[in-house]
Amino acid sequence: MKVELEADKCVASGQCVLAAMDVFDQDDDGIAILLDDQPAPELLDDVKEAIAVCPAAAIRLVEK
Repeated sequence: MKVELEADKCVASGQCVLAAMDVFDQDDDGIAILLDDQPAPELLDDVKEAIAVCPAAAIRLVEK
């Protein structure tokens, strides 16, 4: 699976970082940054949580 982030949709809530800090960060304006688009399998649950809590629906998982 591959993580995709549509940064232009991001509303800088920071929920993705709280849910999956090894996969997401924020820039100086609070906009999400994808640190790893193919995270380790043990981080998949964290990524799914980030997807669920993102208020802008800016994150998704896609098949590679």
